[in-house]
Amino acid sequence: MRLLSGYFIALLLSAGSITAAAQDHIYSQFFNAPLYLNPSLTGQFEGDIRMNMIYRNQWTALSGNLSYINASVDLNVPRFAGGVGLQFNRSSEGTAFLVKNNMAASYSYSVGSDDFVLSFGVQAGFTNRQINWGKLVFSDQIDSQLGYNPGTISNAQLPSQSNKFYFDPAAGINLVYRNFMAGIAGHHLNEPDESFSGAQAKLPMRITGNASYRLALTRSYVYGQDEGSFLIPSVVYYKQGGSSSMSAGMQYKYKGLNAGLWYRTAGEGGPDAIVVSVIFDIFSDRRNGEKLRLGLSHDATTSKLNYTNTNGTTEASVGYEKYFPNSENYNKFNGLRCYDFY
Repeated sequence: MRLLSGYFIALLLSAGSITAAAQDHIYSQFFNAPLYLNPSLTGQFEGDIRMNMIYRNQWTALSGNLSYINASVDLNVPRFAGGVGLQFNRSSEGTAFLVKNNMAASYSYSVGSDDFVLSFGVQAGFTNRQINWGKLVFSDQIDSQLGYNPGTISNAQLPSQSNKFYFDPAAGINLVYRNFMAGIAGHHLNEPDESFSGAQAKLPMRITGNASYRLALTRSYVYGQDEGSFLIPSVVYYKQGGSSSMSAGMQYKYKGLNAGLWYRTAGEGGPDAIVVSVIFDIFSDRRNGEKLRLGLSHDATTSKLNYTNTNGTTEASVGYEKYFPNSENYNKFNGLRCYDFY
């Protein structure tokens, strides 16, 4: 019965994503998917090149697949007064394998001084949305006593289209002022039509706002240096159509170790999850700023779905950044790039 219950929950999730206004997935380790969070964060790091990848496996106890991946690479290019980047997103949801593949390029332009950096970013990409209609189960395939019979064929009329392509732009702005950072971004600015059936089904614009403060716990701390220990309270707010979500929490950072605790709401402020995260920064060569980042987090579901039914959600991430040989950019940003907050 538990397996059957999980199957139908996953089926409902899949069917709901077809008929209702779609919602984007979010990452608990939002700081390890910077281009997904806000295009103005492109090139905002201490180095010349940065690569990130994050994988999210949501509600692992359900039989329907809910998995997401983001991979990005961006460059800090002073001659462009900002950065350029490229990212790939893939999501697979539900028993019908509703899949989205997105490829997007981004550019950011920055102005600033010794105390602040203000960045503006734009992003443009294309998304392909596809579904396997053969994986759906309809009422005429379910026996009142025996349940689902995989050998039956449904008489339901299915849409002739199973693939959809659309243009997908985004824009954002981010400010770093000494130990404070705040940003806002808008995704799906054109609210593209995702419908397979011909009836209009617009993807609502997603608005993301984020704010963080870096509080030094070391008395001898000197502004602009990344040594010592810090507390970093942060909040991230998402709004898309009639749905909203907010993550609030705090991280403790000491050199290459970062541990965080978060509380996330969903819907009208109801509970969604408690998140625990741990990040390791491995410095293999301080002279050229080379750094390997490994991250792991787990969401303990606190909504009505509860943790027993879902087994929560797990994310794993990896990041890499460095300066090119003989780079002129080394340490010129004085710790004002967003990556130094996390």
